[in-house]
Amino acid sequence: MPEREVPPTGKLLVLSVLYFAQGLPYGFQGNALGLYMRESGISRTGIGLASALALPWLLKVLWAPFVDRHGSPVFGRRKSWIVPMQLAMALCAMGAAFTPVKTELTLLLVLILMLNFFAATQDIAVDGLAVDILSAKELGLGNAAQVNGYKVGMLVGGSLLVAWSATIGWQGLFFAMAALFGGVMLMAWFYQEAPVSQLEVAAQPAWSEVGRRLKQALTLPGTGIALLAIASYKAGEALADKMFGPFLIDHGYSVETVAVWVGTWGLLASFAGTLCGGLIASRLSLPNAIGLAAAFRALPLLAMWGLGAGAISVAAHTVIPIVMLEHFFAGMLTPCMFAFMMSRVDKRIGATHYTLLACVEVLGKSPSALLSGVLADATNYTTVFGVAALVSIAFLALIPPLKRLPA
Repeated sequence: MPEREVPPTGKLLVLSVLYFAQGLPYGFQGNALGLYMRESGISRTGIGLASALALPWLLKVLWAPFVDRHGSPVFGRRKSWIVPMQLAMALCAMGAAFTPVKTELTLLLVLILMLNFFAATQDIAVDGLAVDILSAKELGLGNAAQVNGYKVGMLVGGSLLVAWSATIGWQGLFFAMAALFGGVMLMAWFYQEAPVSQLEVAAQPAWSEVGRRLKQALTLPGTGIALLAIASYKAGEALADKMFGPFLIDHGYSVETVAVWVGTWGLLASFAGTLCGGLIASRLSLPNAIGLAAAFRALPLLAMWGLGAGAISVAAHTVIPIVMLEHFFAGMLTPCMFAFMMSRVDKRIGATHYTLLACVEVLGKSPSALLSGVLADATNYTTVFGVAALVSIAFLALIPPLKRLPA
């Protein structure tokens, strides 16, 4: 077996830092906003529906071809989008600093929606950059670096800054977030992107060719199974995760405690899982790596069902290990699937094609998060966690067809 190349440190660092910035607003929305809303008396249905703030991540495919085609060949094709998006996110964070959740919830939600729009637009450019600079052998560890960078951002935005807000206050939380966006913007500004020659600019595919290539990619044998796997691999996990924080809040635990248990311990375990996922994605076939991680991921979801059903007591010594196991195996699964997605991309339209697959991934998990609160209000937490476990187990039936896909 040939010796595998290790991705250069520079590639991993740049991709992880850019993904860190994209994780900041999502971490606040996904982990902290629901806790603040529940503490303010918002219903579980309302918390679940707030997941619609992530809509730009689903719709970004609509403007991905524009981002993919346009950019300054002098300043940098991808940097031309990344730097302005960082500035826009910093300005949104500064606006949120003056928008408390208890008195200005609607305006706060609009600002978070805008943060997601700018982060999703940057993601198009960053994914295009990753497709440009990562070789086939670097996809596993390269995607692990991106995912872990994103999760560090989630940890900071959804947990650490929230815990620190007890000292620095609501405004301090968002001023700190704005400062982090500014720091990443400076790094992106000085990053030396590979220059684009005039020949390469002229050779960029026309709009008609973009459409033709996408249609060709979507009609290849096995594409339906691949898209179904991409859409469904996170569905059960998203259903459980959205309601797990409110479940703990309703059991009498404070926002700060839940932020530490889920946002800190969970994400620390997720970092380790993502690194492990990057390694197995580099050593096993990608369908085998996905199947292994998905099988283990179902076990802690079953344990969450046990918490909801009362079979397992709700206490620190039970909740923290379950959270850590769930995040570890979920973290392991993510870079395996992302590497699979990137391996099927037509590099001629890299950012557009990968963005389409990423939107399918968001489309698959978003309904679960959106409807999680509705299901919890209509039934109970036990049902939510039980359905989540069943959906995750059912996903394993897609692994054999994935193994039969042409390379």
